[in-house]
Formats: sequence, structure tokens, C-alpha cells
Amino acid sequence: MDLQLSGKTAVVTGASKGIGLACVEVLAREGAAVTGISRNAANLAKAQEQLGDLTFAVEAVDLTDPDATKAAFERIGVPDILINCAGAAKRTPVNELDSLALHATMEAKYFTYMHATEAVIRQMAERGSGAIVNVVGQGGRIANPLHIGGGAANAALMLASVGYAKAYAANGVRVNVINPGTTRTSRVDEGLEAAVRATGRPKEELLEELVREIPMGRPGEPEEVANVAAFLASPMASYVTASIITMDGATTAGI
Repeated sequence: MDLQLSGKTAVVTGASKGIGLACVEVLAREGAAVTGISRNAANLAKAQEQLGDLTFAVEAVDLTDPDATKAAFERIGVPDILINCAGAAKRTPVNELDSLALHATMEAKYFTYMHATEAVIRQMAERGSGAIVNVVGQGGRIANPLHIGGGAANAALMLASVGYAKAYAANGVRVNVINPGTTRTSRVDEGLEAAVRATGRPKEELLEELVREIPMGRPGEPEEVANVAAFLASPMASYVTASIITMDGATTAGI
């Protein structure tokens, strides 16, 4: 399927690895001019090497800083597409959770997305077009004692995303959410390490248990999430907005 992205401009945050890097690859292969944002310039350079047959621009920006975020988008310009993947809320056993950790999770996950969105959404509305896809996570729907802070950030992101979608729908701006479940990225290892500290159980045993809970029998792959993100950002999904798409292999299977 041609997603009609040739000639479109796109920005992907969290672009140096995992789902963000997969989004860069899919968009670039579909013909979009992509800029990838991450905090670490060295990681971005590695990402460019990894996708050596594809060309994309990079910006090293700390998205927890609203002024730095605004300045970066002034350099880049207002894109047709923004896909937010930046920021991972650290999983913390409940007995280690305190107000500082809660603030840190909101800074890392919620405000990184909001700063990027704020930098472009009004200009998209003035232009009369734009698509934003926020890759959030099922942790915002399911309480997990290891993910209270991150889950709260994810829940807030879902509400904000749908709120922005409703606010700017008449201006041609669409905002959608993807909630991946367990996906084969470095964040799985980080979560398992927190679970080891909380339970004292071996990491391998916890991973086997995690996979057993997925009806499809395997974790998701970053490119599978990226394919859905690219579709939602494309003209092929022109009447889809304020939607929250679950991608967890039927683990929650809720309605």
C-alpha cells in the first residue's frame, strides 16, 4: 500500500533506537523527509550508520527543556507529521518510589511529548493540516506496582492526546495514540531489572512468564508499531483522530 507520504516532512522523537528508529526507517522508505530527535548526538550518529541506505536529518535535543525544544522546531520547521517516542519512564519498585521519582517519570515521558506537541500543534492548526502520533504504552491503562509513575504519565498522555485531537479537529490536525505492550526493545530489559529487584526472582524466569502472558506467544517488534504509526500519520487515515490503538498481542483484550 502506498501511504502517500512521498514529499511529506516528518519529525520523530526518540529516534535513536527502538520504536523511534523503526518509525524513522518506515517513514523514510515511504518517501518522507525525516528529522530524528534524541538527546544523545552519538546515539543519533549510530542510528544514521544503522540505516545507512536511508538519509535522514538529526537534532540532538533534550525535550525535557521546553525552550530547547521550541528552538529545535524553529530550526526544523513545522512538519506535516510528528511521531513522539521520546522519553522512557523508569520502572521503580513501589518501595523505592518517592516524589522525586514521580517527578522524574513525568519529566521523562509526559513533558517530553507535551513540549514537542506544543512546539508545532498551533502552527499545524494555522496551516490547516498536521498529524501527530503519540506512542504511549498500555501501562497507562493497567496498574502495575513497578510502573506507578510511568503508568500515570501514560494515562495523562492519553487524555492530553485525545483532548488535543478534539480541540484541533476542525483545523485539520489529527492526534492519535498507540499503546504497545511488551515490545522487543531495551525498555523490556529495564523493566525486568526492576522486577528482579522487587521480587528477587531470576531475570530469565520473569521473561518467560512475561511471554507466557501474551496470547500471541511473542513480544511485538518495533517495526510492527512503526507500521501502524506511519499509517495513522498518513492521508490513508484521514478520518482517524482521537483514537487509542492497543498493540499488545491480545494481552489485555479489553473493550
